[in-house]
Amino acid sequence: MNAPDSHQPAGPARNKPARRWRRRLALFTLKWGTVAAIWTGFIGLVFVAWCAYDLPDVSKLNEIKRRASVSLMARDGSLIASYGDLYGSAVALRDLPPYLPAAVIATEDRRFYDHFGIDLLGLARAVYVNLREGRLVQGGSGITQQLAKNIFLTPERSLHRKGQEVLLALWLEREFTKDQILELYLNRVYFGAGTYGVDAAARKYFGRPASEVTLFESAMLAGMLKAPSRYNPLNDKELARDRAKLVLRGMVDAELIAPDLAEAAATLTAPSVNPQAHGQIGQFYADWVLDQISSYVGFAEQDLIVETTLNPTRQRLAEQHLTRIIADSGPAQKASQAALVALAPDGAVEAMVGGVSYRQSQFNRATQAQRQPGSAFKAFVFLAAFEAGYGPGSSMVDAPIRIGNWTPGNYNDKYYGAVSLREAFARSLNSVAVQLSERVGRRNVIATAQRLGITSPIGNDASIALGTSEASLLDMTAAYAVFANQGRGVWPYTITRITTRTGEVLYERSGSGPGRVASGTAVNAMLDVMGAAVTNGTGRKAALDRPAYGKTGTTQNFRDAWFVGLTADLVTGVWVGNDNNSAMDAVTGGSLPVAIWHDFMRDALADVPPRDVPRPVGGALATGTTAAPVELGPAVAAPAPSAAPSGIGALLESILGGGTDSATGSGSERGASEPVPMYQHREDKGR
Repeated sequence: MNAPDSHQPAGPARNKPARRWRRRLALFTLKWGTVAAIWTGFIGLVFVAWCAYDLPDVSKLNEIKRRASVSLMARDGSLIASYGDLYGSAVALRDLPPYLPAAVIATEDRRFYDHFGIDLLGLARAVYVNLREGRLVQGGSGITQQLAKNIFLTPERSLHRKGQEVLLALWLEREFTKDQILELYLNRVYFGAGTYGVDAAARKYFGRPASEVTLFESAMLAGMLKAPSRYNPLNDKELARDRAKLVLRGMVDAELIAPDLAEAAATLTAPSVNPQAHGQIGQFYADWVLDQISSYVGFAEQDLIVETTLNPTRQRLAEQHLTRIIADSGPAQKASQAALVALAPDGAVEAMVGGVSYRQSQFNRATQAQRQPGSAFKAFVFLAAFEAGYGPGSSMVDAPIRIGNWTPGNYNDKYYGAVSLREAFARSLNSVAVQLSERVGRRNVIATAQRLGITSPIGNDASIALGTSEASLLDMTAAYAVFANQGRGVWPYTITRITTRTGEVLYERSGSGPGRVASGTAVNAMLDVMGAAVTNGTGRKAALDRPAYGKTGTTQNFRDAWFVGLTADLVTGVWVGNDNNSAMDAVTGGSLPVAIWHDFMRDALADVPPRDVPRPVGGALATGTTAAPVELGPAVAAPAPSAAPSGIGALLESILGGGTDSATGSGSERGASEPVPMYQHREDKGR
């Protein structure tokens, strides 16, 4: 039997070093773990104190800090546009269709009812995904955290703000039930286009309260929450639809709806997005109205509802016909822009189009642009003449005339000899218009135009009879409305009432325009000659199924083309031209403007029984007139131009030939006292 090895330690002795090492490790871990825990706790407490030190006042939970909203309403009660932050009515969770909160939960926080306000699993998943992608692609905030951020905090991205978000989320979870938190969230969250809360969004995008939205609309609303400005249907309806379909699939994955229900909602409901998502109407009009609100109620801090005179049907027709005709015929004739204003005879603005595309240019050519009206200005010349005793049957000689060294020419240099004023207006004869202006006096013509509502400066020179002074389309259309309003002046208006959302009336329109600005006799005479212009003259392509009256206008080198016309129920002005004032290719007032005017008026009045414009009571026509249609005679050859008189002849002409405000010179030899006519006007011949 061998003796035991004296160098081999006993079993217990061999384990002593290992036990000592483990004991030291445990003591080290306990010691420094305790230190780390203390410091971590201390740092955590400091961090919490740092975040809690300037926490927002949670007692202000129900206060809403936002911009006051302005909602513009058409005359039928539909929404035209809204500005500022728009909140709808607060809705209870029980009043919403169950698939609306389900869609939000499936999209924003599937474990909402299972966590304590902080979704740790979702947060860990978001951290992993963001690290894997190398960029921020997924957020970890649940519904409670988002509510805390939306109500109390700013969008700032910082550790301090994130800590406050967590603290506030925990406070919300302690103070409110899950249903109450979800209800608060749905009533406060932003849905794009200035809307906050599901009710405002549902009304904005679908034209109905949140309690009536469909499954697909609920999915679309939930889909907007990721990026409201991008996914709302007013920005991109196809993108909004695709996002809604993705939400429906998410609801299926979360087992909140059945797959066949999601498929049916996507295929049957997707095409029926609210018409507002297909494009807003009246954007030029809305901007124009918004600029006027402060002049009625000042700068209000409460939400405002502004009721206007806009007729949505006529507005849509105006936009469609104007853009269609310019798109079809404009490029070939070098015409790129147009504008339209339609008024009721009392001045209510029912439609306004400020340009071909609001998206490309927000400049309103109906109200802001000042353009030469051309022969459309002759209405004021003839009205001044009728006020002075002339009548539609009064005779004048259409022949070359000269004022100083200026000779206004007719279209194609054709002259018609002895003509009535009715024929002269219908044919838009320049020589007759200038003769009338000089005979009745330019100051009288200017005063007449201003009395009817032209607010822009009017030059006192011989060429004013041919519309060389600029005016806006709105002013010109309102001035023509006088003839449809029995000689009473018209102030264009659009706002009928302004109220707060609580129903307090801040403004309500009362009264009318400035009263009578033209005599009954003169108005009847104007309707006579304007009717001849549409029946047989330059505006004959404007003829409708009812009596219509109007006047064309074309400026030098076809830079501007106008038609302003009226019926018993609607007064409409149309301008066509280019923003850079370049010449068009033979576009006259009787071509594109009349085409736009005719098609718009035809459809706008389709459901209105035909009737004639009411005449002023007691407005007998002046002596020598007749209301019978005029037969336009053939043109006669223009006499050869004669040499300018000199010496005594020039002196006699300057005394006798210039009327009450006679010119003293023109052209290159014009004196300093007489402004140079801006062009030799060439009017269209019914083309």
